[in-house]
Amino acid sequence: AKDYELRQYETAKWVSTVIRGETQKEAMRQGFWKLFHYIQGKNEKEMKIDMTVPVTCLVKSGCTDFKISFFVPFEHQDCPPQPTDSNVFIEERKAAALFVRSFGGFASPEKYAEEAEALARTLRNRGQPFHEDFFYTAGYDSPFKLFNRHNEVWYFKK
Repeated sequence: AKDYELRQYETAKWVSTVIRGETQKEAMRQGFWKLFHYIQGKNEKEMKIDMTVPVTCLVKSGCTDFKISFFVPFEHQDCPPQPTDSNVFIEERKAAALFVRSFGGFASPEKYAEEAEALARTLRNRGQPFHEDFFYTAGYDSPFKLFNRHNEVWYFKK
């Protein structure tokens, strides 16, 4: 469809942290830095790991817990170093089909919510079954990139 795509993602490992009771913007800030410290060597191997994209944030309806995640680079997928921060963990996300809506510009929590609602409305109108109680935000750019920015919202297909 022109306003969304259906992607198939393989099983993969992500490094994640959950920030509780903050605004989404503050949770993203805190979560990003916890994960950034992990890839800068705050792990059992004191290994520096390349930054990857996207940076995702799990947003659940009516919930103030946000799970922020970095994709573990392909060369570390088999055996990522364990985090030394007890609030950071490695998770394996199972293979899944995702409905994805892309948009440009600087994405705020409000903009992500607006895009997620637009995607949900489109999927409902087309009779596409999806998990409506949560979505992921996905950011692909450094805060220093000013133009041609790429952001996404993801819903899991039922």
